[in-house]
Amino acid sequence: MPLIRHDPPTVPAPVGGYAQAVELEASRRLLLVSGQIPEDVEAGVPEGFEAQCRQAWRNVLAVLDSAGMDASDLVKVTTYLTDRAQADANGRIRREFLPVDARPALTVIVAATLEARWLLEIDAIAAR
Repeated sequence: MPLIRHDPPTVPAPVGGYAQAVELEASRRLLLVSGQIPEDVEAGVPEGFEAQCRQAWRNVLAVLDSAGMDASDLVKVTTYLTDRAQADANGRIRREFLPVDARPALTVIVAATLEARWLLEIDAIAAR
């Protein structure tokens, strides 16, 4: 059952590999992924935004894998950045981890994280 992506011409065109909306059929499996932080299993936090972003994405993919899913199953991703200046690096790194044709619905928010050492957090919804 394919996902249906909606990008109506009456709203701004998506820039950066996402869809304005993603529709899925009710009979699909749905996985809600809690916010993934840029820590490894030993509570290590990498230095710098790019390393933290990659760690958070590795954590998202590990959760998907544990459910028998992968990045192509993502239908919605919300990323919480601590600084607007991180947006370009965030988009570039996200595209490293997502297949070109994945195009989930995306939201990027600038906000404080629970721990000051975390420069971002990513939560997601996947469906198969």
